[in-house]
Amino acid sequence: MNLPERPLTVLIAALGGEGGGVLADWILSAAATEGYPVQSTSIPGVAQRTGATTYYLEIYPARAADLGERHPVMTLAPAPGYVDVVLASELLEAARALQNGFVTPDRTTLIASTHRIYTTLEKMAMGDGRLDSERIVKAAQALARRAQLFDMQRLAREAGTVISAVMFGALAGSGTLPLPRAACEAAIRAFGRGADASLRGFAAGYAHAAGEPAALAPAEATRLRARPLERVRRTFPAETHVILELGAARCSSFQDTAYAALYLDRLEPIAEFERERAADGYRLTNEAGRFLALWMCYEDVIRVADLKTRASRFERVRAEVQAAPGEPLHIVEFLKPGLEEVAALLPRGLSRALLKWARRRGLAQRLNVGMQVKTTSMSGFLMLRALAWLRPWRRHSARYADEQALIERWLNAIRNAAHDPALALEIALCGRLIKGYGDTHQRGKDNFLRIMDTLVEGGALADGVARAAAVRSAREAALTDPEGRGLEGSLAAHGIEPLPPKAKPLKFFRKAA
Repeated sequence: MNLPERPLTVLIAALGGEGGGVLADWILSAAATEGYPVQSTSIPGVAQRTGATTYYLEIYPARAADLGERHPVMTLAPAPGYVDVVLASELLEAARALQNGFVTPDRTTLIASTHRIYTTLEKMAMGDGRLDSERIVKAAQALARRAQLFDMQRLAREAGTVISAVMFGALAGSGTLPLPRAACEAAIRAFGRGADASLRGFAAGYAHAAGEPAALAPAEATRLRARPLERVRRTFPAETHVILELGAARCSSFQDTAYAALYLDRLEPIAEFERERAADGYRLTNEAGRFLALWMCYEDVIRVADLKTRASRFERVRAEVQAAPGEPLHIVEFLKPGLEEVAALLPRGLSRALLKWARRRGLAQRLNVGMQVKTTSMSGFLMLRALAWLRPWRRHSARYADEQALIERWLNAIRNAAHDPALALEIALCGRLIKGYGDTHQRGKDNFLRIMDTLVEGGALADGVARAAAVRSAREAALTDPEGRGLEGSLAAHGIEPLPPKAKPLKFFRKAA
């Protein structure tokens, strides 16, 4: 049989009291349990922060049972340029390994904590003597073949254990050694004391290194639901943080933190699918998150009133017109709420009854009333602010129920198409059609429903590649032609009978005398 040419080499750089020796023993035990020849040595340093104790292990990645009478030759100390994995319990320890040549771009995986424990020289400086952590991080990313850098001390503190447990989890999660998770966890359990806390720390480090969400205790999950931004950072891939943090903040501003939690609940299955598929960039999660946030924060009269009475808007207008401090400023809002906007605030049954009554009598368009509201006056401001204070009522409104039902339909279509990432992405991008308010919003929704009914949920095209291309073509046609004829032409190319043009009422005006 073909045997490996050399052992896998692991260098651990830790400070006193951080469990570096225990970590080395765990690795040694897990490797021995799996039947691999393994050897471990340690090099003690001086007291605490002025030096480090290093541990060096070599694991021959072939089981002893397969070697017969042969035995691998292993060395007792690391050599620059010949280290496969460097584990550092603190950022400056990673810098020492970089400086000593143990980290190379063709070979070494660097797993290090980004927290700092300052050296005596840093503390002795008259001013700010701290080393630039960002320079160390950039150097690590440039010099290592692969760098896993994150705050392990924080994870250890949250798990109630020492940092070595988190380092062991990160090592196992990185996949650089042929040690299965079960063998690593068995090694921790075999040491007995503090095993439960160590296993929690191991799980947190493993999840971070493997790109998996860490398992949360029920109490922690409840706490994170009330802190959407922290939840994004804790449970979603780093590639999605920018979009999802903005989306969660927008939903909190639109309604409340529970609404932001709903936003993240809806995206978790999509992110989990991409995580399992090892997606590059998590584009589906990002695009779905982008348009979901915009859709969930639709423009209704409550939202408009809220935005127009915020202090930030008055400040922005004052800056735009270059009003001097203390100079009087008058802002007049031109509004034209229609019957549909008013009905949208009512409960679903009452809203439908009102609209049906108005349409039967031809009043749907006649009841639109133009208004001029001076928001810099007490009466105008309070009138709009009273509408904004209806935000808790929004969840009971007809518009809310209708929008949430359509959102769920769209998300279900994305999830059902997840086996075909290209098609799922095209469906997610259809969220771009839902925008604006009034007639613009209605046209976009009509086009969206037309695509959903025919191409996404209909049976016009069975092939996934063809369906993805058809959805993309139809969406682009709908975006370029507000009247919808371009969309119908695109659908007709796939054998779907086009709808007739919408009737437009003719209006006659008396000739001026």
